[in-house]
Amino acid sequence: MANSILSARVLQNEAAAIAWVEARVWPEGPVCPHCGGVERIGKMQGKATRIGLYKCYQCRKQFTVKVGTVFEDSHVPMNIWLQAMYLLCSSKKGISSNQLSRTLGVTLKTAWFMSHRIREAMRVVGVEPMGGAGEVVEIDETLMGKVEGAPKKLRTGGSQNRNIVLTLVERGGRARSFHIDGMAIRDFMPIIRANVAKETRVNTDEGKHYNDLSKEFAGHDTVTHSADEYARYTNVHSFPEGKRYVISTNTVEGFYSIFKRGMKGVYQHCKEKHLHRYLSEFDFRYSNRVALGVDDVERTALAVKGIVGKRLTYR
Repeated sequence: MANSILSARVLQNEAAAIAWVEARVWPEGPVCPHCGGVERIGKMQGKATRIGLYKCYQCRKQFTVKVGTVFEDSHVPMNIWLQAMYLLCSSKKGISSNQLSRTLGVTLKTAWFMSHRIREAMRVVGVEPMGGAGEVVEIDETLMGKVEGAPKKLRTGGSQNRNIVLTLVERGGRARSFHIDGMAIRDFMPIIRANVAKETRVNTDEGKHYNDLSKEFAGHDTVTHSADEYARYTNVHSFPEGKRYVISTNTVEGFYSIFKRGMKGVYQHCKEKHLHRYLSEFDFRYSNRVALGVDDVERTALAVKGIVGKRLTYR
């Protein structure tokens, strides 16, 4: 009978957990977070010394792998951090703070803060545009929850008093989602221009706010949902000869299916100011899914690599 991954030594022993994180954050050896030095760094010894404590003899300061990351100033043992990261990375629709609190044996406040720090580590920064020649990016928007201060009872339909989410999904690839202010062209176009390569074909529904896309990209195809059209096939000269090209937004709709089930079924409530972090969480798991060759352990390692240079405090 196979052993549970949660019984692995790296998830049960703090020293092993710190060594595992160090190997991913410092693949070429310790780096001082204070001065950036890589030479004349020594590991502190002694029974009373904190696990994983180093001293930089260039700036004369001490540090651990937690300094300068989302783990800084946390008293939670590193193996508990890794358990939380593994659970959040391997749960397709997320895991609630209440469940984390019960599973990890920490307070609800600690579990809530840990989960938000992990979402911050999942946030991707400074990435290249999606798509490219011969690639398709699907674009769609959805409504989620209420804006702060909105009336308790909302009229169905319409975006007024609702949080608007714009998502770009590369077929067979990554997803990027954004919390935007409105449904006007000025709210959509700057984000799409910055995140989609010009050589890409884009697919959307018939929304008027997408009308300018044909001027910006290699092609713009739409499906008319109001007429019950959800997909159609055509041949496109810019694609490999003989390759049939499906026009649809079914891929991005599939992403929203996972996102909404998680937000409504697991998290249930999300304040407007935290929505961008939940979007980062669902984007991260989708962009590093099994279909792309990334398993749960590798996904957790990728999240650990994202801890550097990010801080999230209670205030």
